[in-house]
Amino acid sequence: MAWIIGWDLILEYAVGAGAVAIGWSGYLRNLLQGFGIQLPPWASSAIATEGGGGINLPAVIIILLVTGILILGIKESSIFNMVMVGIKLSVIFLLVGVGGFWVQPENWSPIAPFGWGGVLTGASLVFFAYIGFDGLTTIAEETHNPRRDLPIGLLSSLGICTAIYIAVALVLTGMVYYKNIDVTAPLANACQVTGFKWMGPTIAVGCVVGLGSVLMGLLLGQSRVFFAMSRDGLLPGVFSRVHHRFRTPWISTLIVGGAVATAAGLLPIETVAHLTNIGTIFAFMLISISVIILRYKRPDLHRPFRCPGVPAVPILSIIFCIFLLVGLPVEAWVRFGIWLVIGFIVYFAYAFRRKPDSAPRTFH
Repeated sequence: MAWIIGWDLILEYAVGAGAVAIGWSGYLRNLLQGFGIQLPPWASSAIATEGGGGINLPAVIIILLVTGILILGIKESSIFNMVMVGIKLSVIFLLVGVGGFWVQPENWSPIAPFGWGGVLTGASLVFFAYIGFDGLTTIAEETHNPRRDLPIGLLSSLGICTAIYIAVALVLTGMVYYKNIDVTAPLANACQVTGFKWMGPTIAVGCVVGLGSVLMGLLLGQSRVFFAMSRDGLLPGVFSRVHHRFRTPWISTLIVGGAVATAAGLLPIETVAHLTNIGTIFAFMLISISVIILRYKRPDLHRPFRCPGVPAVPILSIIFCIFLLVGLPVEAWVRFGIWLVIGFIVYFAYAFRRKPDSAPRTFH
């Protein structure tokens, strides 16, 4: 069960980082076009996309840049991240405040153009926006007081961001009819087509900076997941090797960054996003099942944080996960099935015969 969860979380963090990097590239190109700069097709269009024949170079560059920052250390990364988040929130509030005056309520009609089936599919896809919150739990060992800090950080940020998501979605779809939204750079494009073009570059800058902070969180989470899996014997020890100076799992971070850069440079965003969603939801469902099993099989375990309302809360989580999984497209299930088969091969060929590290490495 632990292996499957860890294997699925690769789809959440590593593959999710690839999708974010592709989106970041779209906003960067939009920003550059505002200054009359057009990237050549070979440097901006992945070979696997429709009409593409090159590599998504901006996506590759941002991943490698963030990877380097993460290797330098968690404190340096957090300072850099706080600056990016501050810029991102400022731009979001500017968009909601100014864009609210350009909302046309008729753009919200019909409120559900694809019916409840579309709502279900939309909920399954928008789940992508929430995958970063559990990333807080992957840095528990680098937190001063995880018992207090993690629940506060996780639940408060979840509530705040949900309110922001709703506000941005209402303003965006109110400004531009949903069929006319440019999915490669929706916020910046909405400003350009509704009349106040001066805000387009500002929004694009905010999105470029903001998606950079999201990318940092995902790559950080993936390297820490590999660290934990390696320490438990599920992956080779190289993934839990800590740099003597920076005190970070630098080899794991480097491997993750290289793999994600390759995927983001060659694959379309739709393929990457669908894989991310299904892997994340499936992992969350297994975690909920594990909470119930461990609560009854191992009540003696030390639990710095206890899930309240067991088994009711985990059961509700399982039900909602199944609800979201049903809404995903068939091709996502096919790719996910292939991913699981590869995972089982790796597990029985390597991880099944290994034992946990007798001397766990930490970040102290």
